[in-house]
Amino acid sequence: MAVRAMIKRWIPKGKEKEAIQVITALRMLASRYPGYISGETLQSIEEQEEFLVISTWQTLGAWNTFFADPKRKALQDRIDQLQGRTTEYKIYQYPESFQVPLEEDIKFFK
Repeated sequence: MAVRAMIKRWIPKGKEKEAIQVITALRMLASRYPGYISGETLQSIEEQEEFLVISTWQTLGAWNTFFADPKRKALQDRIDQLQGRTTEYKIYQYPESFQVPLEEDIKFFK
């Protein structure tokens, strides 16, 4: 089952260029791993220092293999030094029983 890693970072003003270079290097490394599907980087409109990377993987195991890579850890250390704090990670998956209900099964549709 596919998983998505939500990776939140706070990059101080003036360090964005270097941080984006490291984030790009992380994505290039991830793309070489079996199970990698996609990645995107977003910047908060309200809080310009907040960045969110969404990384999609075929399985949790594929993500965990990448996460354990020493090269990834070294790049991550560079990001953490730039931001002066630890990156936050949250891993999400689709609920196992996720199904779109039939209209007749939901009373509030009527």
